[in-house]
Amino acid sequence: MADRVAIVTGGGSGIGAATARRLAELDVRVAVVDENAGAAEAVAASLPDAISIVASASREEDIERYTRETLWRFGRVDFVHLAATMSRRYESLWQLSTDDFDRVIAANLRSVFIGLRTALWTFFDQGEGGAIVATVALGGLSAPDGDAPVPYTAAKHGVIGLVKSAAAYGARLGVRVNAIAPGADDRELSDDLRDAFGEGAEERLRALRSAAATRRTGAVEEAGALVALLFDDDASDVTGAVIPVEAAPVSAVDARA
Repeated sequence: MADRVAIVTGGGSGIGAATARRLAELDVRVAVVDENAGAAEAVAASLPDAISIVASASREEDIERYTRETLWRFGRVDFVHLAATMSRRYESLWQLSTDDFDRVIAANLRSVFIGLRTALWTFFDQGEGGAIVATVALGGLSAPDGDAPVPYTAAKHGVIGLVKSAAAYGARLGVRVNAIAPGADDRELSDDLRDAFGEGAEERLRALRSAAATRRTGAVEEAGALVALLFDDDASDVTGAVIPVEAAPVSAVDARA
Protein backbone atom coordinates (compact mmCIF):
# COMPACT_ATOMS: atom_id res chain seq x y z
CA MET A 1 0.00 0.00 0.00
CA ALA A 2 3.05 2.27 0.04
CA ASP A 3 2.67 5.60 -1.76
CA ARG A 4 -1.03 5.12 -2.42
CA VAL A 5 -3.33 8.01 -1.57
CA ALA A 6 -6.39 8.08 0.68
CA ILE A 7 -9.06 10.65 1.43
CA VAL A 8 -10.58 10.30 4.90
CA THR A 9 -13.60 12.45 5.73
CA GLY A 10 -14.29 13.07 9.39
CA GLY A 11 -10.56 12.49 9.76
CA GLY A 12 -10.09 14.91 12.62
CA SER A 13 -11.47 12.57 15.29
CA GLY A 14 -12.92 9.16 16.09
CA ILE A 15 -12.86 6.41 13.50
CA GLY A 16 -11.74 8.77 10.74
CA ALA A 17 -8.63 9.77 12.68
CA ALA A 18 -7.94 6.13 13.60
CA THR A 19 -8.17 5.17 9.91
CA ALA A 20 -5.82 7.98 8.90
CA ARG A 21 -3.24 6.87 11.46
CA ARG A 22 -3.49 3.20 10.48
CA LEU A 23 -3.11 4.01 6.79
CA ALA A 24 -0.10 6.21 7.54
CA GLU A 25 1.53 3.26 9.30
CA LEU A 26 1.18 1.41 5.98
CA ASP A 27 2.90 4.29 4.14
CA VAL A 28 -0.29 5.57 2.57
CA ARG A 29 -0.42 9.32 1.93
CA VAL A 30 -3.54 10.78 3.52
CA ALA A 31 -5.80 13.78 2.98
CA VAL A 32 -7.46 14.42 6.35
CA VAL A 33 -10.82 16.12 5.72
CA ASP A 34 -12.82 17.66 8.55
CA GLU A 35 -15.01 20.68 9.29
CA ASN A 36 -12.90 21.34 12.38
CA ALA A 37 -9.71 22.98 11.10
CA GLY A 38 -7.74 22.46 14.30
CA ALA A 39 -8.64 18.78 14.53
CA ALA A 40 -7.79 18.10 10.89
CA GLU A 41 -4.48 19.94 11.16
CA ALA A 42 -3.53 18.13 14.36
CA VAL A 43 -4.09 14.68 12.86
CA ALA A 44 -2.34 15.56 9.59
CA ALA A 45 0.63 17.05 11.45
CA SER A 46 1.07 13.79 13.35
CA LEU A 47 1.41 11.77 10.13
CA PRO A 48 4.51 11.53 7.92
CA ASP A 49 2.91 12.47 4.58
CA ALA A 50 -0.51 14.02 5.00
CA ILE A 51 -2.47 17.18 4.33
CA SER A 52 -5.45 18.68 6.11
CA ILE A 53 -8.46 20.03 4.23
CA VAL A 54 -11.21 21.97 5.96
CA ALA A 55 -14.47 20.95 4.31
CA SER A 56 -17.96 19.72 5.02
CA ALA A 57 -18.71 16.15 3.96
CA SER A 58 -22.36 17.09 3.38
CA ARG A 59 -21.89 19.99 0.91
CA GLU A 60 -21.46 19.04 -2.73
CA GLU A 61 -19.09 21.91 -3.50
CA ASP A 62 -16.88 20.96 -0.54
CA ILE A 63 -16.76 17.29 -1.58
CA GLU A 64 -15.66 18.27 -5.07
CA ARG A 65 -13.10 20.71 -3.62
CA TYR A 66 -11.44 18.26 -1.23
CA THR A 67 -11.15 15.79 -4.11
CA ARG A 68 -9.52 18.43 -6.35
CA GLU A 69 -7.11 19.48 -3.59
CA THR A 70 -6.07 15.89 -2.98
CA LEU A 71 -5.46 15.33 -6.69
CA TRP A 72 -3.50 18.57 -6.92
CA ARG A 73 -1.27 17.63 -3.98
CA PHE A 74 -0.78 13.91 -4.55
CA GLY A 75 -1.70 13.42 -8.22
CA ARG A 76 -4.17 10.58 -7.67
CA VAL A 77 -6.66 8.99 -5.27
CA ASP A 78 -6.68 5.27 -4.44
CA PHE A 79 -8.86 5.01 -1.34
CA VAL A 80 -11.80 6.98 0.06
CA HIS A 81 -13.13 6.49 3.58
CA LEU A 82 -16.44 8.27 4.11
CA ALA A 83 -16.26 8.41 7.89
CA ALA A 84 -17.91 11.76 8.60
CA THR A 85 -21.19 11.47 10.46
CA MET A 86 -23.61 13.54 12.51
CA SER A 87 -24.31 12.74 16.12
CA ARG A 88 -27.35 10.74 17.12
CA ARG A 89 -30.55 12.37 18.35
CA TYR A 90 -32.78 10.35 20.67
CA GLU A 91 -36.08 12.20 20.18
CA SER A 92 -39.11 9.98 19.75
CA LEU A 93 -40.58 9.82 16.27
CA TRP A 94 -43.57 12.04 17.11
CA GLN A 95 -41.28 14.69 18.65
CA LEU A 96 -39.13 15.17 15.55
CA SER A 97 -39.52 18.20 13.37
CA THR A 98 -39.21 17.90 9.61
CA ASP A 99 -36.19 20.23 9.69
CA ASP A 100 -34.40 18.02 12.23
CA PHE A 101 -35.12 14.93 10.15
CA ASP A 102 -33.91 16.58 6.93
CA ARG A 103 -30.72 17.84 8.59
CA VAL A 104 -29.73 14.42 9.89
CA ILE A 105 -30.58 12.70 6.59
CA ALA A 106 -28.51 15.27 4.67
CA ALA A 107 -25.50 14.83 6.96
CA ASN A 108 -25.60 11.04 7.11
CA LEU A 109 -27.17 9.82 3.84
CA ARG A 110 -27.13 12.50 1.17
CA SER A 111 -23.48 13.22 1.99
CA VAL A 112 -22.55 9.57 1.40
CA PHE A 113 -24.35 9.56 -1.94
CA ILE A 114 -22.38 12.59 -3.14
CA GLY A 115 -19.14 11.21 -1.70
CA LEU A 116 -19.63 7.84 -3.40
CA ARG A 117 -20.54 9.44 -6.72
CA THR A 118 -17.57 11.80 -6.64
CA ALA A 119 -15.17 8.98 -5.76
CA LEU A 120 -16.49 6.81 -8.61
CA TRP A 121 -16.10 9.71 -11.05
CA THR A 122 -12.53 10.21 -9.84
CA PHE A 123 -11.60 6.57 -10.34
CA PHE A 124 -13.22 6.58 -13.79
CA ASP A 125 -11.20 9.64 -14.81
CA GLN A 126 -8.01 7.98 -13.57
CA GLY A 127 -8.76 4.96 -15.72
CA GLU A 128 -8.17 2.49 -12.92
CA GLY A 129 -9.96 1.13 -9.90
CA GLY A 130 -9.79 2.05 -6.27
CA ALA A 131 -11.65 1.24 -3.07
CA ILE A 132 -14.28 3.03 -1.02
CA VAL A 133 -15.41 2.33 2.54
CA ALA A 134 -18.38 4.04 4.19
CA THR A 135 -18.98 4.07 7.93
CA VAL A 136 -22.50 2.93 8.77
CA ALA A 137 -23.42 1.89 12.35
CA LEU A 138 -24.68 -1.21 14.06
CA GLY A 139 -28.08 0.47 14.02
CA GLY A 140 -28.05 0.23 10.24
CA LEU A 141 -28.28 -3.54 10.54
CA SER A 142 -31.26 -3.84 12.84
CA ALA A 143 -34.79 -2.72 13.63
CA PRO A 144 -34.36 -0.16 16.43
CA ASP A 145 -36.32 0.09 19.64
CA GLY A 146 -38.31 3.09 20.84
CA ASP A 147 -35.26 4.90 22.22
CA ALA A 148 -33.39 4.85 18.93
CA PRO A 149 -32.41 8.06 17.09
CA VAL A 150 -34.96 7.79 14.28
CA PRO A 151 -33.46 9.88 11.41
CA TYR A 152 -29.93 8.69 12.17
CA THR A 153 -31.02 5.05 12.09
CA ALA A 154 -33.01 5.61 8.89
CA ALA A 155 -30.00 7.27 7.28
CA LYS A 156 -27.68 4.40 8.19
CA HIS A 157 -30.09 1.85 6.74
CA GLY A 158 -30.09 3.98 3.61
CA VAL A 159 -26.29 4.07 3.46
CA ILE A 160 -26.25 0.27 3.31
CA GLY A 161 -28.49 0.44 0.24
CA LEU A 162 -26.19 3.02 -1.33
CA VAL A 163 -23.10 0.90 -0.66
CA LYS A 164 -24.61 -2.21 -2.20
CA SER A 165 -25.83 -0.27 -5.24
CA ALA A 166 -22.50 1.53 -5.65
CA ALA A 167 -20.66 -1.80 -5.41
CA ALA A 168 -22.59 -3.01 -8.47
CA TYR A 169 -21.69 0.12 -10.42
CA GLY A 170 -18.12 0.13 -9.13
CA ALA A 171 -17.50 -3.45 -10.22
CA ARG A 172 -17.68 -2.26 -13.83
CA LEU A 173 -14.78 0.10 -13.11
CA GLY A 174 -12.76 -2.28 -10.95
CA VAL A 175 -13.77 -0.29 -7.86
CA ARG A 176 -14.67 -2.02 -4.60
CA VAL A 177 -17.25 -0.47 -2.27
CA ASN A 178 -17.80 -1.74 1.27
CA ALA A 179 -19.02 -0.51 4.65
CA ILE A 180 -18.14 -1.04 8.28
CA ALA A 181 -20.82 -1.02 10.97
CA PRO A 182 -19.16 -0.09 14.26
CA GLY A 183 -20.71 0.26 17.66
CA ALA A 184 -19.86 3.40 19.58
CA ASP A 185 -16.72 3.66 21.66
CA ASP A 186 -17.08 4.20 25.40
CA ARG A 187 -16.66 7.97 25.36
CA GLU A 188 -19.01 8.61 22.43
CA LEU A 189 -21.65 6.25 23.75
CA SER A 190 -21.41 7.66 27.26
CA ASP A 191 -21.92 11.21 25.98
CA ASP A 192 -24.89 10.20 23.82
CA LEU A 193 -26.56 8.25 26.60
CA ARG A 194 -25.94 10.99 29.16
CA ASP A 195 -27.66 13.50 26.90
CA ALA A 196 -30.59 11.15 26.41
CA PHE A 197 -30.99 9.47 29.80
CA GLY A 198 -29.26 11.70 32.35
CA GLU A 199 -28.45 9.87 35.57
CA GLY A 200 -29.52 6.57 34.03
CA ALA A 201 -26.77 6.71 31.40
CA GLU A 202 -24.16 4.69 33.28
CA GLU A 203 -26.60 1.91 34.11
CA ARG A 204 -27.65 1.72 30.47
CA LEU A 205 -24.01 1.63 29.34
CA ARG A 206 -23.27 -1.25 31.74
CA ALA A 207 -26.29 -3.13 30.40
CA LEU A 208 -25.12 -2.67 26.81
CA ARG A 209 -21.65 -3.93 27.66
CA SER A 210 -22.99 -7.00 29.44
CA ALA A 211 -25.33 -7.78 26.51
CA ALA A 212 -22.49 -7.65 23.98
CA ALA A 213 -20.93 -10.98 23.04
CA THR A 214 -17.49 -9.48 23.75
CA ARG A 215 -18.67 -7.90 27.04
CA ARG A 216 -17.24 -4.56 25.97
CA THR A 217 -17.72 -1.72 23.53
CA GLY A 218 -15.48 -1.35 20.50
CA ALA A 219 -12.41 0.83 20.00
CA VAL A 220 -11.89 3.25 17.14
CA GLU A 221 -8.52 1.68 16.42
CA GLU A 222 -10.21 -1.63 15.66
CA ALA A 223 -12.53 0.07 13.18
CA GLY A 224 -9.61 1.90 11.54
CA ALA A 225 -7.70 -1.36 11.14
CA LEU A 226 -10.70 -2.97 9.45
CA VAL A 227 -10.98 -0.08 6.98
CA ALA A 228 -7.29 -0.47 6.11
CA LEU A 229 -7.81 -4.20 5.55
CA LEU A 230 -10.71 -3.51 3.19
CA PHE A 231 -8.46 -1.17 1.20
CA ASP A 232 -5.68 -3.73 0.95
CA ASP A 233 -5.21 -5.91 -2.12
CA ASP A 234 -5.72 -8.92 0.14
CA ALA A 235 -9.42 -7.94 0.14
CA SER A 236 -9.58 -7.63 -3.64
CA ASP A 237 -12.55 -10.01 -3.84
CA VAL A 238 -14.62 -8.23 -1.18
CA THR A 239 -17.22 -5.73 -2.37
CA GLY A 240 -20.78 -4.85 -1.38
CA ALA A 241 -20.09 -6.10 2.16
CA VAL A 242 -21.26 -4.50 5.41
CA ILE A 243 -19.05 -5.74 8.23
CA PRO A 244 -19.91 -5.27 11.92
CA VAL A 245 -16.93 -4.24 14.03
CA GLU A 246 -18.40 -5.11 17.40
CA ALA A 247 -19.93 -8.51 18.08
CA ALA A 248 -23.23 -8.11 19.91
CA PRO A 249 -26.59 -9.88 19.99
CA VAL A 250 -29.49 -8.23 18.20
CA SER A 251 -31.02 -6.93 21.44
CA ALA A 252 -27.88 -4.96 22.23
CA VAL A 253 -27.62 -3.64 18.70
CA ASP A 254 -31.22 -2.47 18.85
CA ALA A 255 -30.73 -0.67 22.12
CA ARG A 256 -27.61 1.00 20.82
CA ALA A 257 -29.01 1.94 17.37
